[in-house]
Amino acid sequence: MSPVTPTPAADTEASAAGPAGHGVLDWVGLACRLGLGGVLVVAGALKISDLEQSVLAVRGYQILPYDLAVVVGHALPPLEIIVGVLLIAGLFTRWAALIGSLFMAAFIIGITQAWVRGLTIDCGCFGGGGQVAANQTKYGLEILRDAGLMALGVFLVIRPHTPFAVEDRLFALAPVPTDEFPDNE
Repeated sequence: MSPVTPTPAADTEASAAGPAGHGVLDWVGLACRLGLGGVLVVAGALKISDLEQSVLAVRGYQILPYDLAVVVGHALPPLEIIVGVLLIAGLFTRWAALIGSLFMAAFIIGITQAWVRGLTIDCGCFGGGGQVAANQTKYGLEILRDAGLMALGVFLVIRPHTPFAVEDRLFALAPVPTDEFPDNE
């Protein structure tokens, strides 16, 4: 059996690890999980009690045919809650972060096209939605917010392992003892 020599990258990561064995990037990932997950749960929870308003908000973008806007308006709030809860819990983190990032990309596209077309709508991101006065639109801030949230999701797609993730408890594989492999020397 040959001894394992630590690589310089492993040394750097180990030195950045905290007392619980987690490095700085692990804690950044936890903050990303809680940030994106929390926003999705709040957004979905604020809309789920008034799904007709959610449909009106989706229709305000004037992108989708009426029937599809109804489906999206009804489906989006519970999906936001589910994805948010998965992120907060740290369960299927990579996939939940991918879906959350795609939500944000879709929101950015929707808001941008409304801005370019001169529509004056509230995004309906946290309830409400529909027509507003031209001086009440906040397209630039909404796009920046959603781009920031999408960045949190992309970070988690690239680096999904974070502290306190339920998936680590459920799907943890026992380490394979190295003496089970034949020595090639």
